[in-house]
Formats: sequence, C-alpha cells, structure tokens
Amino acid sequence: MVAQAMAEKILASHSGRKEVRPGEFVIASVDGSLAHDGGVREIPKLLEELGVTELKVPFVVTLDHFAPAPNHYYAEVHKKGREYCEKQGVPLNDVCTGIHLQLPIEAGMCLPGMLFVGGDSHTTMLGALGALATGVGGSEVAAILATGRLWFKVPETIRVNLTGKLPDMCMGKDAILHILRDLKTTGASYKVLEFGGEGLGSLTMDARLSMANMAVEMDGKAGIFEADGTTLEYLRTVTDKPLERFGPDPGAGYKEVYELRLSDVEPLATCPPRIDNVKPIREIEGKRIDQALVGTCTNGRLEDIRIAAGIVKGKRIARHVRFFVCPASQKVFRQALDEGLVAALADAGAVFLPPSCGPDCGLHLGMLADGEVEIGSSNRNTAGRRGSFKAEIYSASPATVAASAVEGRITDPRKFA
Repeated sequence: MVAQAMAEKILASHSGRKEVRPGEFVIASVDGSLAHDGGVREIPKLLEELGVTELKVPFVVTLDHFAPAPNHYYAEVHKKGREYCEKQGVPLNDVCTGIHLQLPIEAGMCLPGMLFVGGDSHTTMLGALGALATGVGGSEVAAILATGRLWFKVPETIRVNLTGKLPDMCMGKDAILHILRDLKTTGASYKVLEFGGEGLGSLTMDARLSMANMAVEMDGKAGIFEADGTTLEYLRTVTDKPLERFGPDPGAGYKEVYELRLSDVEPLATCPPRIDNVKPIREIEGKRIDQALVGTCTNGRLEDIRIAAGIVKGKRIARHVRFFVCPASQKVFRQALDEGLVAALADAGAVFLPPSCGPDCGLHLGMLADGEVEIGSSNRNTAGRRGSFKAEIYSASPATVAASAVEGRITDPRKFA
C-alpha cells in the first residue's frame, strides 16, 4: 500500500478505501458539523425544502457572530435559530456562551482521525486536534446533515516541518504569519498544510489552534497537526473516549516540504491592505493606534489572555486607546477569572466583551471610525471589517497587541520580556 499523508489517510478511511491519491474524487462519511448564526438563516430552510427531519451527523449551532443581537434583524435570526434547534433537538450554544469553533473542542466533539466539516472557513482550526477539518457553505452543510456524506477532491499536502522552539514573546500567531509571509494568500490553494517534526512538541495546544485556524488564509483546504502527547493530554480533559496518536505514514509523499525553524520567528503583523502584507513589528513600530483587541477564534484562549495580562499587569493602558478582550468561551473566561487575569487586565483599563466573535464581524462591539487604527489578534484585516473602510487594521499576536495597548502605538512585545 502507498504511504499516505494525514489527509489522505482520513479520506481513505471515511470513503471505505485502503488508499486515495491527490486529485481523485471520493464520497466520504462526515463525523460532525457546525453552524453559527449566519448559517441558521439558510440551513434549516434548505433542510425543510429537502424534507429532512432526521440529521445524519452530530451537529451543533452557536449564536456567536452577532451576539448579543445588535438589532431587530439579528434578534429575529436568533429567535428562528432557537426555534429550529428546539424543534429538531439540535444542541444550541446560545449567545455569549462562546465561539462556534471553540465550543465543539471543549465538548470533545472533534478527535484525531475524524473528518469534520463546518459552515465557516475557519473550521480548519479543529485540525489542531489531528482531524481533517474544513469549511463549506450552507448548502453543503445541509447536504451533510441530510446524507451524512460529502464529496471531496483529494487535496495535495504541504508538509510543514517544525524544528526548535519559539523565542520569548513569540507565539503561534507569529509562526503562522511567518508562513503566510512566504506562501501568500494562494500558496496553499486547495492543499492541506500538515504540521509535524521535532519542534511540534514545543508548541502548546493554544498555539496549534491559532495556526490551524489561519491555514485558510493561504487558501488552504485544511491545516492538520500530528496528534501527539500534547494533543492527547488536552483531549483527556474534555472527553473519556479512547484516544490514539495519529500522524502520516512513514515515507508519505508531499507536494512540497516547508521547513520552519521556530527559533527564527519574530513578532510579526499583517498590515493594510492585505492579509499577506506581513511585516516585522520592528519595521512598523511606533504607529499610533486607537483600539486594541485580544480575542476572536484565532486568539481568544487562556494562553492569549494570560500573556496579555502578564504584559499589562501593574501598568495602565494608554489614555487614547480602547482595549477590548473577548474570551473564546465562558470556560476560558472563568479560567482567566480564577487565575486573576481578568483583574489584572481590568485594573490596567481593559474592557471585557462577552464570549463571542466580538467586533470581528464588523457589526458592533468595537467598530472603527474613518482614519482610526486597530491592532488586534483576529485572522483578517480586510478593509471594512471593523466598520469604516477608511480605518486601518493590523493583525498580530496577543503579546504584541497588549504591548501596543500599553504604549499607545505598535510596540515590539520583547521589550516586556
């Protein structure tokens, strides 16, 4: 049998085959799916039109994108979503319980070797657990729920070999921005980024989630990490299901091998106007900011809040800066509260937003006016994503965001090490 990369192994096992090769088409069984309040506007209607009353795969709905409802329209969307979930017995995470990508992880819904397909492009984040996870549109989610299956073209794989460990004040966000700087927004088109190597063990689970989340920013079909001891240790805290390490076959072939020495990574940021306009913080340091944000599905976990709290503790946020912190879930918020991180951030002048996508959807909870500048930890810096199309958005690690909030301008976090 031909040695296979991780994505190939998963698609083979889920399509009843011993092996598959890149470029082949398969129909694969799906292990789980999800939707947010954007999807509940479309998916229930499609299922009703198909006459579907019994869902074929585990499915969870989370109201997180426009939460709490900022206007009457989204209040009605949420109401209809609640009614659908109650009628069909679909698990519902109501407003401000957390982000739709974070909560299935905390519930042990996604495990190594699974095929998980969700109604959001950043479903790739679940690949940090050793699953093949990818995002699709609402009609495809409806098809999965109706049939339990979906067709795939087997993608090629780019192997990302990790060596060494990240320097102080550098995070998983900086590592994935390092790769994005090289591959740009089309460097992994319909390919899987497979992360492994001897440096993998130095990366925390939170760092891996941040990196897998942004695989799609290179047009990747998925980002998947080898499931090692760190993966299993984390998963044992959220599930009692049997767990095994999972990785590629020895000798698996790849379209490309990308070598990443983690020790070479430095604090980076995406700069306007494109997500792949990545520059070292040292080159843009001093840019005045109006708003700072730690949160979103990319960087709203405990590690992110912990490093931000460590930087601002005993200090004050610059007077002209609005500093928002948006935890990825109620669980993360409670952990941060128990550790004293919430107090440290609040004492410095930070404002906590309810666990949700926060301002990342461009509707409320922190919009920007013309000419204003934000540095945040979200995944995209698209013009208009924070309200005004004349505002500037820089995306960086939570460490860089917190350091910049204190100084009132874009700042290299290593000065706080």
